[in-house]
Amino acid sequence: MGRKDKIVEIKIQKVLYPNVSIGEYEGKTVKLKGGIEGQKVRAKITRRRKDHDEARILEVIEKSPLEKIEGCPHKDLCGGCTYQSLTYEDELELKNRQIRALFEKENIELDGFVIIPSPRLTEYRNKMEYTFGDEGKDTSLSLGLHIKGRIFEVVNTDYCNIVDKDFTIIRDSVRKYFLNLNFPYYNTRTHSGFLRHLVIRKALSTGEILVNLVTTSTMDFNKEDFVRLLQSIELSGNIVGIINTTNDGLADVVKADKIEILYGRDYITENIMGLNFKISPFSFFQTNTFGAEKLYETALNFVENIEGKTIFDLYSGTGTIAQIMAKKAKKVIGIEIVEEAVKMAIENAKLNNFTNVEFIAGDVLEKIEDIDVKPDLVVLDPPRDGIHPKAIGKIIEYKPEEFLYISCNPVTLVRDIKIFNENGYRLVKAKCVDMFPRTGHVETVVLMSRL
Repeated sequence: MGRKDKIVEIKIQKVLYPNVSIGEYEGKTVKLKGGIEGQKVRAKITRRRKDHDEARILEVIEKSPLEKIEGCPHKDLCGGCTYQSLTYEDELELKNRQIRALFEKENIELDGFVIIPSPRLTEYRNKMEYTFGDEGKDTSLSLGLHIKGRIFEVVNTDYCNIVDKDFTIIRDSVRKYFLNLNFPYYNTRTHSGFLRHLVIRKALSTGEILVNLVTTSTMDFNKEDFVRLLQSIELSGNIVGIINTTNDGLADVVKADKIEILYGRDYITENIMGLNFKISPFSFFQTNTFGAEKLYETALNFVENIEGKTIFDLYSGTGTIAQIMAKKAKKVIGIEIVEEAVKMAIENAKLNNFTNVEFIAGDVLEKIEDIDVKPDLVVLDPPRDGIHPKAIGKIIEYKPEEFLYISCNPVTLVRDIKIFNENGYRLVKAKCVDMFPRTGHVETVVLMSRL
């Protein structure tokens, strides 16, 4: 057997963001997905490169000294969380080192950098996308998250501690309901079956719950009976809407060919910083409601005096940041590519009685050219891929005094900051908000000022 496909034992020396472990075997660097500093693992070499090998973790032989608690009982199977076995203090310190290393690698100075803890460590998520499947050959219907390192098997997340208890109760009831009816799950290997996903959203400030059952169109089910089932469940919150989304696409993602409201309405209402926001099935909203308040408070503190200023909010989603800024700003213009999110943003602005906010549906790359107003501040909150390379130049051409960049991916953030630096802007403030405890992810806020 050559080096490729060889089973080896590796000590994880450090973990780079996002969740890339570094070890060594026979004098050569090995990169692995997942893992915790200090663990000793059995791994399979999957790819050889000139300067390093890549490997897949098969099992943990020795725990890391950082693993001091038991955490979630699913942590060894479920691919949802990374740091369930760490104390929260150690998790924050680990993330702090990882983010600092990213910036230091590119010679970007971080003065006064801290990670702000999440207000909640458990039961903080307001949205979950569960997948129907099984836990392996000859097992019954499961509904939960994908098993770590596998794309076809799904573990029943009966004791997930990062979601509200209502999520687990609903998930368990729906799984048992369709298990008793012997309904087949959608098999991503054969592209056949009926049950695909269960998406639950709960407004943690109001208790409103939206349940979305995602299926193919290959079968039908008793929708009235399904609604009665959900209405009979004892919950701390209140189900205000039940919908059935039809998706016949081949990809294992939640998307809609058709949406049918089975009960109530197709949105919930969340309250953040005194403002109300309608959240529809497919519109983006931060998954940690109380963490989002910390994030937006941090962003507002960064920009300080915005009274009388014109602000662009690019990648504006459902208009959360735009409306928080609109409390003081003269005018806020938001651009968002998801039309459903823009529709919700417009409704939310009316709901909160804002007349100084405008939302535009379309690609930032194209729509930025249609605005003839000069902004004093540009807020950027792009997806994980960061700002499109062709769009970033057009955005910088507006030459505002400041850019406020909110990022869910520090890797692309650092890449984009270098471009801003090359075009006359310098980083003046940077902080992280731990929006995703127990996972390897963080939300980062930076303020860049024109030289």
